[in-house]
Amino acid sequence: MLVHFFSAEGWQSWGLDGEPLIPERMPVLLDDDFLFEDESGPRATRAVNAWLRTLPSSGAPSPNSWRAYALAARDWLMHLRRHRVAVFGTRQELVAALGTYADRRLSGPLDERLEFSSWELQVTVLSRFYDWAESEGLAAAVPFTVATGKRMVQGRLVETRHNRARLRRPKPHVKVQYLESDFAGLFRYGLAGLGPDGLEDASFRGRFPGRNAAVGALVLGTGMRSREFTHLLVHEVPPLPSEPTEVPIPWMVPELAAKGRKFRTTWIDYSSLAAVHSYIALDREMSQGSWRPRRPLVVEEEDFYGGRVRNEDRNGRKATASGVVAAPGGRPPRRPRIATSASISVTRTGRFCRSPSEATGNHSGEGPSSAADTRTSGGRPPSLHRSKT
Repeated sequence: MLVHFFSAEGWQSWGLDGEPLIPERMPVLLDDDFLFEDESGPRATRAVNAWLRTLPSSGAPSPNSWRAYALAARDWLMHLRRHRVAVFGTRQELVAALGTYADRRLSGPLDERLEFSSWELQVTVLSRFYDWAESEGLAAAVPFTVATGKRMVQGRLVETRHNRARLRRPKPHVKVQYLESDFAGLFRYGLAGLGPDGLEDASFRGRFPGRNAAVGALVLGTGMRSREFTHLLVHEVPPLPSEPTEVPIPWMVPELAAKGRKFRTTWIDYSSLAAVHSYIALDREMSQGSWRPRRPLVVEEEDFYGGRVRNEDRNGRKATASGVVAAPGGRPPRRPRIATSASISVTRTGRFCRSPSEATGNHSGEGPSSAADTRTSGGRPPSLHRSKT
């Protein structure tokens, strides 16, 4: 069976009274003998082509959708022809044909199997085709079994229909692809510049292997999203227990970094947390540059909830002698949230997170880093104000 895409170019020479009422690029199904009817009457391709021409006015205006619908209908017609079943046959024949079709497309030869989404498209196409054929009086039966029910929608009881041929949609957590422990170890070795045996790889040419290994362990241990660990600050890292423990350690993810700005708690194992603390205490301090701004914005008394600043930022708010920011207009002093894109971005600075000493040196209205944002985020702890990178 062939699929031809219609073009009206040169229709004046076809001997027609007017331009054909067929949309440009509309698929047309053809049998190998190029006939639409024989001694038995009109063939099934004629009905399918008539239905395809209704798609632009039936919620499928895209030529790409027409093509997908035509190919799905072609596969169904070829399956019916293989089993010598009429397109508008009896219900028993159509249901049996649909069963063999589903078996072939879902668990048959590898070159004919369909993914979940592709099978859903097949069911949608055939369902719409047979609904149209019923309304036109062409089909007396359909191959699908439809379950009906009722449910509440905005306080009203409405009737629902469910096609039994559709597959159950997997829950989001089912589609998570987990990393096996041996591959996770190999992944961490690679980030640290080590070979598969855990020894130093002489051919490694990457930068900051300590940071990479620490962040890799952090992600594998907590399951944090990229936005969450990219905007992580030093003071949001939980303290390391005094002794190694097998009990998971809680890790609070601030709301302004979490998905949907919803505060949540995750967990991390001791060894992964120890790697993060080791990086913060040693490698990160050694990687700091010597540049300092001329008028630094000094951060003092830093903790999980924020800090105190002094000096003047570019928003015009000046700090008092005690270091508390006093906003213009005489409003009561507030404890600000301190974070900037320069202090929290891995991709722009090449660093995992910044320490108080870095905040003292780099939070300024001059030079490569911008001034710290001293606005509060609504007062709900735990959260820090963050600038988007």
